[in-house]
Amino acid sequence: MPLLFLLLFVGVPLLEIYVIVQVGQALGALPTIALLVADSLVGALLLRAQGRTVWRRFREALASGRPPASETVDGALVIMGGALMLTPGFVTDALGILLLLPPSRALARRQVVRHARSRLFAGFAATRGAPRARTRQDYDVDATAHEIDPPLLPPR
Repeated sequence: MPLLFLLLFVGVPLLEIYVIVQVGQALGALPTIALLVADSLVGALLLRAQGRTVWRRFREALASGRPPASETVDGALVIMGGALMLTPGFVTDALGILLLLPPSRALARRQVVRHARSRLFAGFAATRGAPRARTRQDYDVDATAHEIDPPLLPPR
């Protein structure tokens, strides 16, 4: 897990800087900045449109009485895609667009569900072989019971 955080917080910004510099050398500084601003604006518009669509599907699922499982995952992916699109950089913009477009978002949803399902079943499998927690009935205790007064509670 620490390696993942190192990759996210150090590797991704370094990759973004490298790509921005390469694009800047090919196009020039002002066109590169204009392209980054345009990417963010397109991302904001796409986030708004897809967010409304996902929200409408979420409400329809609730109204029909069915659990909104895929709609919930879609909502989370749209939020992630929007955050990536608003982050300056070409690599994050490309990933953000993939999460905002419905066909590629469906592929991402399948992967997220598959990963969550495997982690869930791995957790169940790990607890099946674990030693059973001891309960009060597991002990053979010889004792004498004495009735005691319950503790006094402060008046309400």
